[in-house]
Amino acid sequence: MEKLTKQEEDVMMLFWQLGKACYIREVMDIYPDPKPPYTSVASTVKNLERKGYLKSTAKGVSYLYSINISKDKYRKAFMQTWVKDYFHDSYRQMVSFFAKEQAISAEDLREILKEIEKGKM
Repeated sequence: MEKLTKQEEDVMMLFWQLGKACYIREVMDIYPDPKPPYTSVASTVKNLERKGYLKSTAKGVSYLYSINISKDKYRKAFMQTWVKDYFHDSYRQMVSFFAKEQAISAEDLREILKEIEKGKM
């Protein structure tokens, strides 16, 4: 899975938010202000299609784009790469980092442990 740029990720998040096949204009409708130019978003969508994140179907003179890679699949691949690159492939080091930075509380950790023990994760 090819890595996304920040702009590509922003646009892909909008597709995931919509959760259905849609046209670029529908993505533009929910794009937060300040909105980029339509041509920039269209170019980004074409890149997402080239990378395999979206697929298109011609509808007259327009294209209907549908999601080809789910948000969960992307998140899993992104997190695995991130943990590998920044924490030497150790989720333990990652959790330890967030605990030291006080980005996760002891109570949160206890809840996570309970979920792991119950097999919910």
